[in-house]
Amino acid sequence: MSKGRGFIKEFKDFINRGNVMDMAVGVIIGAAFTAIVTSLTDNIINPFISLITGGNGTKISGLAIPVNDSQSIDFGAFISAILNFLIVALCVFLIVKAFNRMKDGGKLVRRKDGVEEVEMAPVCPFCKEEVNVGATRCYHCAADLPAPAEVTFEEA
Repeated sequence: MSKGRGFIKEFKDFINRGNVMDMAVGVIIGAAFTAIVTSLTDNIINPFISLITGGNGTKISGLAIPVNDSQSIDFGAFISAILNFLIVALCVFLIVKAFNRMKDGGKLVRRKDGVEEVEMAPVCPFCKEEVNVGATRCYHCAADLPAPAEVTFEEA
């Protein structure tokens, strides 16, 4: 019976980890976002493609090849699925890129020579806490800074 309690405790610890909750929220938001993207492709992009290819306005019929009375090879549905995927993938990429930039605490700066650098906030050399630009004394440890605090750049 002690093995069962250990398993239950281990499972409870697993569920209570932040990563599991973040993943659950991500799946729910992803499903809602996929519905928005599907609506965009079904209600805006597909009718536009249908207009160009000569379909009936509700389905991309100009891109379907009938096989028999009940089946057809529907290239329009395949193109719609590809568009859905590309739109969702692009949005996820942009969200992850923005989140990573925010998490790093700096701004990505592109220099003239093409090298990407991250703008880093000034840090006290004694306590390693962030200080305001131009500060001559650390707010956290009250140490006198050797020079006024300046922004630094690190290569990304």
